[in-house]
Amino acid sequence: MSNPVEQHNEVQGVSEETGAIGVHETQTKSEHGHTLYAEEVANVGGFPITNSMINTWMVVVIVLIFGLFIRKRIKEVPTGLQNVLEMIVEGFLGIFDSVTGSRHKSLQFFPFVFSFFILILLNNWMGLLPGIGSIGKMVTENGHEVFAPFFRGGTADLNTTLALAIIGVVASHIFGVVALGWWKYFNKFVNIKALLDIPKKVMKDPTVLIVNPIHVFVGLIEIVGEIAKVASLSFRLFGNVFAGEVLLASMAAILAFGLPIPFMFMEVIVGVIQALIFAMLILAYLTMSTSAEDH
Repeated sequence: MSNPVEQHNEVQGVSEETGAIGVHETQTKSEHGHTLYAEEVANVGGFPITNSMINTWMVVVIVLIFGLFIRKRIKEVPTGLQNVLEMIVEGFLGIFDSVTGSRHKSLQFFPFVFSFFILILLNNWMGLLPGIGSIGKMVTENGHEVFAPFFRGGTADLNTTLALAIIGVVASHIFGVVALGWWKYFNKFVNIKALLDIPKKVMKDPTVLIVNPIHVFVGLIEIVGEIAKVASLSFRLFGNVFAGEVLLASMAAILAFGLPIPFMFMEVIVGVIQALIFAMLILAYLTMSTSAEDH
């Protein structure tokens, strides 16, 4: 995405009376491309409504309607669509087992992690639909009129991916506290227990004077790592989806008929891969957070 480009064409002429060169006409053209930020398309009571927010709400509504539709048609003996959905669920549970090492944990984390996958996947694919990014209105920005689309892929906005990453990482800590207890989990990061153990064990094992302070330092490094998780998750997803939209726009600008089609198929695959990577990383964080570290 690029900011609006102002092109000022000044038509100069010679005055009949004075012969002086003057400016007779100034024309301003505003062109709009992809921007790094989501554009505001409405304002309700001082609350800005952005195009990426609208897209994300649309995905939530679609998931909600589909969920209610499926819920009313669940049978004890599955048929048709229910068979397909159960095959998908079983396939994902098998993948989850390879990460968690436990079907119990896979079942425990499945609703949360699979929700991430579905939400991100649909947001990734919504950005490929006709009209997304091309239907909009002219708005005034910094004193100039620019084109703002009504719809923008939710995951092509850093605000959305950052929110998803924060939810996933914070949830992993909540699961960790519930599974291990707050004191044990707290000591994974601020290892007070290791410092308290030094006076107790120093006579029997003098190496605790070296080893335990290292444990404390490693715990503090883990805090930095948790912040890095949020940055890594959000920027990876945003970067890939945003780059895909820019690529498609560039191909359409070169030749609108035919040329973008192979790249659209590629973006469909990239959308699945990025949704799966995000979900699997959240699953990995949940698994690590709920696992006791004996050593």
